[in-house]
Amino acid sequence: MPHLVPSFLTLVIVISVARFFGMVFRKLGQPSVMGEVLGGIILGPSVVGYFFPGFTESVFHPEAMVFLKNIAEVGITLYLFVMGLEMDLPRLRQSAKSAVLISQMSILVPFALGLALAYQIYSGYAPVGIGHLEFSLFIGVSLSITAFPVLARILADSHLHKTRLGDLALTCAAIDDITAWCLVAVVTGLLGASMGGAASTIILTIIYVIAMVLIVRPLIEKFLPRLEKSSERLPQALLAVAVLGAMGSATLTDLIGIHAFFGAFMFGAIIPHNSLIAKDTTDRLQDFVAILFLPAFFALTGVKTQLGLITGTEHWMLCLVITALAILGKFGGAFAAAKISGNSTKDSAVLGLLMNTRGLVELIVLNIGLSIGVLTPTLFTMLVIMALVTTFMTGPLLKLVDRR
Repeated sequence: MPHLVPSFLTLVIVISVARFFGMVFRKLGQPSVMGEVLGGIILGPSVVGYFFPGFTESVFHPEAMVFLKNIAEVGITLYLFVMGLEMDLPRLRQSAKSAVLISQMSILVPFALGLALAYQIYSGYAPVGIGHLEFSLFIGVSLSITAFPVLARILADSHLHKTRLGDLALTCAAIDDITAWCLVAVVTGLLGASMGGAASTIILTIIYVIAMVLIVRPLIEKFLPRLEKSSERLPQALLAVAVLGAMGSATLTDLIGIHAFFGAFMFGAIIPHNSLIAKDTTDRLQDFVAILFLPAFFALTGVKTQLGLITGTEHWMLCLVITALAILGKFGGAFAAAKISGNSTKDSAVLGLLMNTRGLVELIVLNIGLSIGVLTPTLFTMLVIMALVTTFMTGPLLKLVDRR
């Protein structure tokens, strides 16, 4: 039996590898988050574990995996809270009229393609005990994701973040993310209860969202000026209240029967984007979460991504079909809707490419699917490959469209 390294040393290894590959990918003009994901996959059984199985068994032993899992769950909860804080809803509302059609088409088309795909592969790839409805809904959601934070980074790198097209893309991605999290909530509700229980979960979710928007948000807007006027920097007590509010909201959605991550995201989204609490909380948490917590999540994703499970022509053909349908649905739906909305061919193509970016949000959703048992490890690996391919292709294709 190999010598087991301490769990903290596992975390040090994970952070070091993630940061190294993140830096390399930034140099190559790709989002650093994709390099960090690739670093996690390399550390897992697909690369290092294949050539040095003893190393992987020593580093990712059960105790270390539990340690990483706990860190990753806290980190993703905080990450989605920050992601909610970064949504400038009043600004995005200015582009909402054009964005609604584009965002909904970029969800509906890949979602429909995902349902059709799920119908074809259900008998061979659905986990035992998972119903046709839950499996189909989750595959549909998996093909419909757009990664708001990665898209925002790509827009900044492309100098599009303060343009009309950039605002439109961000608004579409924001609507996409909110819709996708609601769909994930429905699927987890269906899996966690009978049909009657699922109906009550959905009703409670609707009540929760309405209460957050119509009751909690106005209260926050009312009391924030009084809390913030005494200082130009957020006091520690107020920062603690903000984080505890996100954790409390996450706990509430978990109790309702949907995923805790949705509650953290929702709490961040209802806090005014230009408030001191939003800006200061984002500044203080963002780097800390990115450096310490997210690499743990990437490592877990890498360990669960087993490329060796994809064997033979059938598996690789299905992986190719999943990727092709994801691109066709997202790009095609967004492009067609943008053209209908009166955008030029070039702008429509740019919007289609941006909406096809899946990134970290897709990986979070896929990990939820694996953890609740709606995805098999083989199908999970195929969908991770799809997420990486659709994100990697965005930057180079944007440059190609821009040159033309």
